[in-house]
Amino acid sequence: MRRADFQARIKKIEIANKVLADGWLQTSRVQLDEIEAIKTDQAPEAIGPYSQAVKVGNFMFISGQIPIDPATGEVVEEDVQVQTKQCIINIEAICKKAGAELNDVIKTTVFVKDMSQFAKVNETYGEFFTNEAPARACVEVSCLPKNVLVAIEAIVLVK
Repeated sequence: MRRADFQARIKKIEIANKVLADGWLQTSRVQLDEIEAIKTDQAPEAIGPYSQAVKVGNFMFISGQIPIDPATGEVVEEDVQVQTKQCIINIEAICKKAGAELNDVIKTTVFVKDMSQFAKVNETYGEFFTNEAPARACVEVSCLPKNVLVAIEAIVLVK
């Protein structure tokens, strides 16, 4: 590697570190009164001591959504694609309550009970996130609340 290339890389790393440090300083200044709980009846109520989502500044953190139909309070049918769709519909409802859209989602974590079902989850997921898909992680877990097959949490940039 040439010295000039090496120095350019070091400069980029220094800039990235400064951006991260500045972001950390801004985040660490957040006061508790700047945290807003987001709640809508268009998504299932939390089934424990947590919020459907919280908004801090321009970021919203949506708790793991399981495939409960908010109209009935019941888990939708035991099909991983139907359940994935309901999770995303719930996320979309929470986004709308905060003045955001599904396209504003910047990161999701998908929890699946059986990774062999991932292709089906991915197919349904792709129907909703068609343009600039958010960053994503997918984790297989042994059990999810109410014995569902999939759950999805999200981070949203609220404009």
